Amino acid sequence: MADSIRAFVRTLPVVAAAVLAGCSGGGFLPFGEGPHSMAASRLEHIVNQQAKVNHVDPNLVKAVIAVESGGDPSAVSTAGAMGLMQLMPGTAKSLGVTNPWDPEQNVAGGAKHLSDLLREYNGNISLALAAYNAGSGAVAHYKGIPPYAETGAYVSNVLTLYRAPAANK
Repeated sequence: MADSIRAFVRTLPVVAAAVLAGCSGGGFLPFGEGPHSMAASRLEHIVNQQAKVNHVDPNLVKAVIAVESGGDPSAVSTAGAMGLMQLMPGTAKSLGVTNPWDPEQNVAGGAKHLSDLLREYNGNISLALAAYNAGSGAVAHYKGIPPYAETGAYVSNVLTLYRAPAANK
């Protein structure tokens, strides 16, 4: 119990920062489903289903969602990334996502993209996350995680959530 509480306290600032930094809404609002929230059980089902289809750890997908959008299916970044997994329009289109606001399509596209990146980087989660955030071109150019503050923080934040004991229930 104490470990779960410590994990929650450690991850809360990460999620709060993600919500404040890149989201148009409040993320997991406690008032049921609305434009900026969705039922946790529905999101859990979608994540588990798409993680299985794409051979990605569901806890990694959850961590990406938490950092990317704070769980807000209507999130829009200042760069124009959309939805739970913050897909850019071109990326969404290339992944067959016709409606990035649909949580099922968005998570399906994001999980596929993450799976493709993990394959590209031979299972190296840090490089895959750096490419998810900054693009494969930047990772190739710098022969590793690009020296961008945003990308370094992103990789660190996702890995912290992914490795948190509470995330691995």
